[in-house]
Amino acid sequence: MELVAPAGNLDKLRYAYAYGADTAYIGLKKFSLRVKADNFYEDEYKNIIELKNANPGKRLFCALNIAFHNKDIENFLSDLDYFKKYPIDAFIIQDVGMINILKQNFPEAHIHISTQANCINKHAVKFYRDLGINRVVLGREAGLAEIREIKDFVPEMELEVFGHGAMCIAYAGRCLLSAYLTGRSANAGYCSHTCRWDYKLLEEKQRPGEYFPVWEGDDYTAILSSKDLCMIDHLAEMQKAGVDALKIEGRMKSLYYVAMVTRAYRKQIDALQGKITKEEAAPFVEELYKVAHREFATGFYFDRENADKTTAGESSSEYDLVGTIGEEIDTDSLFAKIEQNQKDDKAALDAMHPNELKAVLAARQTHSDEYIWPEKQAGYRVFAFNAMNKLDLGTELEFVGPELLGIKDKDYKFIDIDTGKVRTWVSHGHNCYIYTKSPVKQDFIVRIKNTGGKN
Repeated sequence: MELVAPAGNLDKLRYAYAYGADTAYIGLKKFSLRVKADNFYEDEYKNIIELKNANPGKRLFCALNIAFHNKDIENFLSDLDYFKKYPIDAFIIQDVGMINILKQNFPEAHIHISTQANCINKHAVKFYRDLGINRVVLGREAGLAEIREIKDFVPEMELEVFGHGAMCIAYAGRCLLSAYLTGRSANAGYCSHTCRWDYKLLEEKQRPGEYFPVWEGDDYTAILSSKDLCMIDHLAEMQKAGVDALKIEGRMKSLYYVAMVTRAYRKQIDALQGKITKEEAAPFVEELYKVAHREFATGFYFDRENADKTTAGESSSEYDLVGTIGEEIDTDSLFAKIEQNQKDDKAALDAMHPNELKAVLAARQTHSDEYIWPEKQAGYRVFAFNAMNKLDLGTELEFVGPELLGIKDKDYKFIDIDTGKVRTWVSHGHNCYIYTKSPVKQDFIVRIKNTGGKN
């Protein structure tokens, strides 16, 4: 079973690959249903080519799944030369008008039908097969029994389904609520997630404070906010039903979310395929529940009653993402630079007039934490540290990697890139090094216990 993970920007794409995805899907410019994701533009195709070359066998899908107006198609055609620079293995579309355009201009790329096309029956899948489509991402309303029927009816068609992430209250995600209430169309990529808002339902104007009951019937639900989908414990049933690829929702989610969820499903799929034991996979699967999510459910896969149970409240996580580990820095070279900086600093002090020196030393005494030089220690290594939130030196960090559950560390140091001095705090935009004895590697995640964040 292929694992397909979301990538809303270049960093998330790298982490999707590093943490176990077989394939990642991205959006380009304004032609994706997640316009608020960073998506990809300008010369980032060069970085993606380099990244794919560094991950042989990994694939890249591109979501072009908006509902295209004539002008949208004209805009797409005007950017063809730019799009051709990307190493795209398949396009994901809902608009059949794009099929011939893509076939003519990207003959090597596969074409996949998006879940937005509402495809949930075997005859529709057969129709797409006859059009030369390679894969259908089934609508989320399809149950496992229906998927098995579809696979038996059209065995040559690849079937992809969503296995994890946010669910939309509308049919196959074709929602008009956002456009109606905010003027931002979900079908053009501008969803404002109005289904998650905290509504006061059925309060009559002449009776303020008096609320009328909202009933759920056999064929509908009147409450908007659906639970999150989680099929991590049911991969064997999905495989038995004929699912070829499992997809994780979340191009607008954080890098931490992408990495941790992808890793959990990678380990569970590996256990299903006998590459590791269930016991080896279990602690990684458990980490899935520490990532921000709403109440979990199994959607429509077993029965629609489960899908009709809604939830309320924001998603939350046990941890805050505070940074990522970059490339390793040569320790000897860095400390040679630090030693030289110390000598230069001493020489500058020695050259000062006594009165000036006295004033400078007094100022340094007042701000002594800004004039600490790190000491070289055996077993410690230096890495670039990409800070994402404010972090004070001494806060207990936890390092997480593709194969590492977590290592706690309070004995690290932050080193200023320019001065070589110890930094007592860092924040987003403060480039620095981290000096640690923990066995970390590039692309490890750095997290701390939750302080109210939503990762």
